[in-house]
Amino acid sequence: MVKYRAMATLPTFHNEPFLDFTNDGIRRAQSAAIDELARRGPRDVPVVIAGERQTTAATFSSRNPSDPGHVLAMVARAGEAEVRRAVDAADRAFDRWRWVPARERAGLLLRAAAAVRKRRYELNALACLEAGKTWPEADLELAEAVDFLELYAREAMRIAAPQPLTPLAGEMNELRYIPLGVGAVIPPWNFPIAIMAGMTMAAVAAGNTVVLKPSSDTPLIAWTFFEILEQCGLPPGVVNFVPGPGGVVGEGLCAHPRTRFIAFTGSRDVGVRLNTVAAAVAPGQIWLKRVVAEMGGKDFIIVDEAADLDDAAAAVAGSAFGYQGQKCSACSRAIVHHKVYDAFVAKLIPRVEVLTVGPPRDPKVAMGPVINEAAMKSIGQYVAAGKQDGLALLSGGGRAPAADATGGYFLQPTVFGNVPENHRIACEEIFGPVLAVIRARDFDHEIAIANATEYGLTGSIFTLDREKIARARRTLHCGNLYVNRKCTGAMVGVHPFGGFNMSGTDSKAGGTDYLGLFSQAKVVSEKLG
Repeated sequence: MVKYRAMATLPTFHNEPFLDFTNDGIRRAQSAAIDELARRGPRDVPVVIAGERQTTAATFSSRNPSDPGHVLAMVARAGEAEVRRAVDAADRAFDRWRWVPARERAGLLLRAAAAVRKRRYELNALACLEAGKTWPEADLELAEAVDFLELYAREAMRIAAPQPLTPLAGEMNELRYIPLGVGAVIPPWNFPIAIMAGMTMAAVAAGNTVVLKPSSDTPLIAWTFFEILEQCGLPPGVVNFVPGPGGVVGEGLCAHPRTRFIAFTGSRDVGVRLNTVAAAVAPGQIWLKRVVAEMGGKDFIIVDEAADLDDAAAAVAGSAFGYQGQKCSACSRAIVHHKVYDAFVAKLIPRVEVLTVGPPRDPKVAMGPVINEAAMKSIGQYVAAGKQDGLALLSGGGRAPAADATGGYFLQPTVFGNVPENHRIACEEIFGPVLAVIRARDFDHEIAIANATEYGLTGSIFTLDREKIARARRTLHCGNLYVNRKCTGAMVGVHPFGGFNMSGTDSKAGGTDYLGLFSQAKVVSEKLG
């Protein structure tokens, strides 16, 4: 067994600083990394089971959404046989990994964090080309990945320490957190390094083993991180890398009787499906599987009559159109008091119309492409529905001119005004650059509209009225509520992240509760004397 060294105590956790792209040296280094990646030919991405690289008869390609003809990787397409072998390998590795001391597991995460920092420009470039992220969005995500690794290393050591219990004379009692077993980790494409690394390594830090099914839209980023883990001394079988279709690999992992837990981030419909599959007890299964799910949202920003409208307009534009609206936390509903509605819209639209759309190889670009053709068509159908239903189109509404050069999946940031609160654009998760601006009668109406959703992930309220802030804190039902700031940009350790209702299991990633989701508590009591 390879040993991973970690200090018995670690310095206090601090968030990773972001790169300053106004610095000439940093800007040149990032540009060079993107150019180098763009010049490379397609990489081969294998299946890896128990440390062995394997090819498959079928493959699929990973493409640059800014230029779909640009193939970044050819990826092995796993099937049912690979799923079975991967779970078996993880099961065997669990018998060893579960006994590795927490400080040594933590050491693996700390080494991975250092390696990710070292390859920052390369990983940022991958996010720009494979996921369509702008430079700031890519680097914010990389910093988040480092934060997850650093925080979860500390959490692994914290939960391994003796836990407080009420003393009882004549007995010695202890509570220990022990790992669950084999887990299926199914991350999304929209945070392909941070969420993928965070879910995978939280499970590993807690002493579990993993079968990682990367997103089929961003497998190269996941593969690069897996290689980093190997270089940091990851033992064979602790993480097994199994790319392939969700209906085969994802559902196969959820259904396998030796899978103990599923960590999933993605759409509502897929999350519900995987939860249903996981709930069925297969022959030979001796546990109920635990599901940790984050499934999206229909997030809001309330702009009250007592709001600072300039701050609110900036927050709505940033939250709605950052990363093309492809964040589960993105603002897709601006709920505006009727007294300030016109003034707010007058401040919002100029901020939207100056957003540049194009390939994120250019550091001046504010919005890149949406992730794939299916997403582009789905978003387009919502825009078409809004136009057909006579909604007021305040900005955008079509493909961006940048699409003409490469056929990339570029859409204009789109704003509909005076959207009825029950219209599908105001109710359904679009997951793209489409914002509904909804007129509210009064504060009670603002709260009612915000809560009238099956989701409950993020929300924000802009008001200078302290009484209304107090009421909002009590009555707005979402996992992450912000006051007088945007509803995106949760930071690890600062804003533990996860939502209610159909937004998932309120998993609170990046918080002190998170590793407990990958652990179970065991109490041992010994009579003395």
